[in-house]
Amino acid sequence: MSLTRAARRPRAKKEKSLVEDVIAALEAGKPVRREFEGGRLHIDRPQPFLFLHVGDPEKHVVAREVASANASHLVTAEIDDAVALLGPIAGILRKAFGTFVLVDIDELERDRLLSDDAPFLQPFEVTLSATRGLAANRAVKAFGAAVKAFEARFRTPHVDLCEAQEDPCARPELLKLRLPLLTLRFAPIYRVTGSDATYPDLRERLVGNFLDAGLQAVAAFLDADGFPKPVTYRAFGRKAFVDAVERADRGMDDVASSFDFLLCVTPINANAAWKEFKANHHDKPPRFLYRPLSLLVEREKRRLYSISLDHLEDPVLHQIYREKQQELDLQLTLIGHREKARFVEFGRALYGPVEPSLLKAAREVLDGTGEASRISALASDDDVVDCFFVEHRARSMMADYQRRHEGFDASIELRDDVPPGLLVSGPRLLISRRTRMMRQRVDALLSHEVGVHLLTYFNGSAQGLRVFRTGLAGYEGMQEGLAVFAEFLAGGFTPERLRLLAARVIGCDLMLSGASFVESFRHLTDRYGFDAETAFGLLLRVFRGGGLAKDAIYLRGLLSLLSHFKGGGALDPFWMGKISAADFTVMEELGARGLLKAPVLRPLCLETERGRARLERARDGLTPLAMLEA
Repeated sequence: MSLTRAARRPRAKKEKSLVEDVIAALEAGKPVRREFEGGRLHIDRPQPFLFLHVGDPEKHVVAREVASANASHLVTAEIDDAVALLGPIAGILRKAFGTFVLVDIDELERDRLLSDDAPFLQPFEVTLSATRGLAANRAVKAFGAAVKAFEARFRTPHVDLCEAQEDPCARPELLKLRLPLLTLRFAPIYRVTGSDATYPDLRERLVGNFLDAGLQAVAAFLDADGFPKPVTYRAFGRKAFVDAVERADRGMDDVASSFDFLLCVTPINANAAWKEFKANHHDKPPRFLYRPLSLLVEREKRRLYSISLDHLEDPVLHQIYREKQQELDLQLTLIGHREKARFVEFGRALYGPVEPSLLKAAREVLDGTGEASRISALASDDDVVDCFFVEHRARSMMADYQRRHEGFDASIELRDDVPPGLLVSGPRLLISRRTRMMRQRVDALLSHEVGVHLLTYFNGSAQGLRVFRTGLAGYEGMQEGLAVFAEFLAGGFTPERLRLLAARVIGCDLMLSGASFVESFRHLTDRYGFDAETAFGLLLRVFRGGGLAKDAIYLRGLLSLLSHFKGGGALDPFWMGKISAADFTVMEELGARGLLKAPVLRPLCLETERGRARLERARDGLTPLAMLEA
């Protein structure tokens, strides 16, 4: 007996054992995750398709990543291993679903359409083929249409469609299986010519685009073959997180939990600073004092970038965590530059400038509510409540939420080291002991802080990944827009409140334009009639840390939300966790894939007849000024 034949026997036994294990799992409707020499089989739930990549793991990396990003995939170095597994797997899945399609993904050896002397970047080569049959024909056409629709950045695809028998790239070994087969080959345009280096942004774009196109092709095949149509083709995507996602999530949350950005940059001597500013007849800028920092910025950044995002196997989640990593980096940079000249520019990078359209909207609000400050001055002391009244009402509201969901485990702290008002930090509601407010505003403000900020924290906690409670990158704008809208639904959205939000935009614009604290103070009091203490409190927030443009996001977020409603947008995905407007489609996709749950809680203000009526008014189209009359 030859050595070769003897060596094959142990391998054959292993293959047989693997196949038996996989068949048993699939017949029981269980997920499959098997690593073997040179490859991996992953089926997070039985489905009537499988994506395949065969090749060296170090060579055609994008093709491997596209295949691996799917809920059902096989990646292997050897075609023989693929054939040994595919026949039994396809038989089980076709028996269960009545249909099955295999998608083979690989790269061409070189970028044949690119030449060194071209005056522009030429299209790149993509070949697609399919076995005969109506369903496969529709699938390959859908595949081609989706690929052709790639965003025309860098290079556009040139797509060739053909039958599998005419495609030199179609593997004969797979054709012999007589399975419906789609074959994709594309030029490796993500590689730097003549080098082992890659273009990272282009690489990620290719993975995301080919993943999406492949799912569209599968959906077209299954639809043509009579398979029940899902709400969206993205429902065929992953429904389970791999361990690498959970490790990255825990690591990112550990870094995010090591500091509270707003507390780090908010003065602790608000009352003393106001008294000093008043004593100086509003002519000298106040001196702000800050908490000593308990974190070492450089150490936290090292922790942050030690978190690996290389093996998440899901382009959507990879993008979420990469953007969150960048946002945490910027927040840490800001903390490290507190009270330094460059703080304001890093703040501009985090929260953006005050765009002309936002500034125009703020001025329109202030010009349209000129009487509000005079009316407010007529309020009696009986209409004003203190921090203890607010605390009592907060505990009552929290109890209502906890009765609906026992996981709503929020706490309240009365604090002397925060400015007048309320602040949410993680699962805590912080109330300044100096808080005094109009009685009619209490429930509205609690709807803002408890009914949105705390609610989305605990809803995000229920999603299984901590990033949804910490907040996706850029979430604060929409979060504050939702919170202000909740004040409206609760019936406590007043002209004074709207004027304050607009004045914050003016204050941020003045600060970013180089105006001093005193100059900005005079502008708000002289031009817009704000009383001295209100203007001071507003500008304390704007000039904290050295100048932070965060407060422009309240009106910006509200305008974005009203535009979302006018366009027919839904509201529920915003309650799933702390997300930005840009993440809305991402949340819908993750929800369709079963990776996210429906919100366990919804704001109490939506349970009232008044709240529901006002929401319908918003769907018909409202401006901030019109909200005052609704």
